[in-house]
This record gives sequence, C-alpha cells and structure tokens, in this order.
Amino acid sequence: MDSREHWEKVYRTRRENDVSWYRPHLDRSLDLIAQTGAGHDARIIDVGGGASTLVDDLLAHGYKHITVLDIAREPLEISQQRLGERARDVAWIVGDVTTLDLGPDRFDVWHDRAVFHFLTGEAQRAAYIERVCCSLDRGGYLILATFGPEGPETCSGLPVARYDAGQLQHAFGDAFRLIGKAEERHQTPFGTEQEFVYCLCRREAAC
Repeated sequence: MDSREHWEKVYRTRRENDVSWYRPHLDRSLDLIAQTGAGHDARIIDVGGGASTLVDDLLAHGYKHITVLDIAREPLEISQQRLGERARDVAWIVGDVTTLDLGPDRFDVWHDRAVFHFLTGEAQRAAYIERVCCSLDRGGYLILATFGPEGPETCSGLPVARYDAGQLQHAFGDAFRLIGKAEERHQTPFGTEQEFVYCLCRREAAC
C-alpha cells in the first residue's frame, strides 16, 4: 500500500475526530502564525492539512489566501463539507509534497503539523526541504511541528522521526533562522499523551 492509499484508508475507516493527532483547534499553530506578523493578505499553506480545523480558524481570523495540501483526497473532502460555502475561498491541492511542483516564491507562511515527522528516509526529507526552499518566499516563515524526543515512535501504523527544535532548524540549514519554539503535551482523543515540538523559522537566505 502506498502513502496515498494508506491515508485514504485511514479517513475512510475513522472519523476525523477519532485520530490521535486531532485537536478541535490548533491554538499553538494560530499563535505562531500571529507571531509572524503576516497580514490577512499573506499567502499561507497548510501542508498535510487534510481534515484539520486550522483552515476554519484562519478563515474566521480573516486570512484571505489559504491553500490546504494533502496526499489524500478523502480528508480534504471532509474539510470542504464542513466548511460548506466557505470552502470556495480556499485552494485545495491533492498531492505528495515531496514530488509536487508548487511553483517558486508562492507562499509567505508554510505550516506543517502532519507530514515532516513521517519522512523517515533521507531522500524524502531532502525532497521536502527542496520544496520549502523553492516555494516559500524569502523573508517568509516556516512553522513546523513534529513529535518531540519523548513522542511516539509510530503513528497510524507508520514509523516516525522525532525531533527537538534545534534538530528541526538544523535539518533546514543556515538559510532558516530559528526565531521561536514551543513544546506541547497533546492529549489524544483516547486519553493518552503525545509530545509535539514546534519551531518557527524565518527564511533569510537562498537555500
């Protein structure tokens, strides 16, 4: 089963609020987006956004140029149905971020709470970082959340990589300056706890 089939199956067999990473609101992500100072005209992409409610809250806060990307169509359709008419105000992309051509200098804020820690191979990570370097405008912001050092070793039946904020910044190189970080003890819908680490980086040079 390839990655797309895996995630299509996850969302066909579970409700969107019955997966371990679900939160009704991504308050930490919203705080970090606010810290960037990006205005309502900022071009924001939520990578692996799927059925996440971040898009709902960004629309409610007045952001006008939002893109949600996911490898699977099923979770995007869940979000579209939840948003109703407001879904027309969002760009929806189905594709694998490690192979997709998003175009140069397209975004001011790149947000990911769902993808990078699943990239356990060096080639996958390099391809992802290359896409960020291409598509995030110089002076733009990278908001990346992964499982922390004490987080789970697997998620949804797949192995994951675990990071601290320094390791995340190091992975992206000197072109990105770490300007903020946070830790979160996420309470899953099942009553367990997962450690997430967030980093906020500004792209300041060519990659």
